[in-house]
Amino acid sequence: MAFEVTLRQLRAFVAVLECGSFSEAADTMHLSQAALSGLVKELEGRLGVRLLDRNTRSVSASVVGAEFEPMVRRVLAGLDEALESVTNLKELRRGLVRVAAPETLSCTLLPELIARYGERHPGVDVRFEDVPIEEVLAGLHSGRVDIGFGPAGVLADDAVQAHMIRIDPLWVALRQDDPLAAGATVSWKDLRDRPLINYMPNLVLNVLSNVPPRHHPRDIVPVHRVNTALSLLRVRPGYVICPSMARSLVEGFGLVFLPVRQPTVTWRIAIFVRDRASLSPAVESFLDFTLEAAKNWDDGLAAPTARAKRMAAILNK
Repeated sequence: MAFEVTLRQLRAFVAVLECGSFSEAADTMHLSQAALSGLVKELEGRLGVRLLDRNTRSVSASVVGAEFEPMVRRVLAGLDEALESVTNLKELRRGLVRVAAPETLSCTLLPELIARYGERHPGVDVRFEDVPIEEVLAGLHSGRVDIGFGPAGVLADDAVQAHMIRIDPLWVALRQDDPLAAGATVSWKDLRDRPLINYMPNLVLNVLSNVPPRHHPRDIVPVHRVNTALSLLRVRPGYVICPSMARSLVEGFGLVFLPVRQPTVTWRIAIFVRDRASLSPAVESFLDFTLEAAKNWDDGLAAPTARAKRMAAILNK
């Protein structure tokens, strides 16, 4: 049997019991005493039982009302909790954003971006995974990932949107004892006789399409991680191609990092996300934060230290 009971009726019933009188309960609910009394009578009429015992001096729960009261309180408490939860999500007092990116971005762009977002929205939990780009896209499609980062142009699927956020030139990491390390820049022709220690097979092979074939590396040593590539370069001849944003990482290995010219080759970085209509408030907020910060990122051709200062300035606004 279904009863058409309203929340206002239930709240009126509890208010009367808490206050011990209709007049005080009416004041707490900002109603006239007649209106509040009407709500209680409607509730009793819908249920077909008397919930309150009334006399000229006091009001108390009937036998049925006493049994009914704790159940009503549980219903109202559950509703209040649900409403508070929605409000917290909407106002970003809490929430969850699951971010994934391949290794190069994981150890350059993402840590600072996530930290600055966390300063602005400390109640939002940003969970980060560094995975191959294939897993970034698979996670977006499966719903395991909310936001992904990676090279633009790797996705051909209408289910995921790509927003280009940065264009970054490729630089070269060299050993300090390499003769090329003494220059200000390096050309692709200069590098051709050295082994390329390559941790970005798809990206580097794609960008080499912009380099004359006669200047392509004659020997490629494949590895899977940037740290492996840079560690290997410390103990053997060769070079590693990295985005210019990786300067602090490269120099942390005691290596020299220089622009590659003739020609300058860039890679385009994108943020990937599902349709906005399906995003939670926290995920949409992280997306908007990133897109706003990206407006002030330059194209990577200026000095990296100046770039880092400008990035920190916009993220701190």
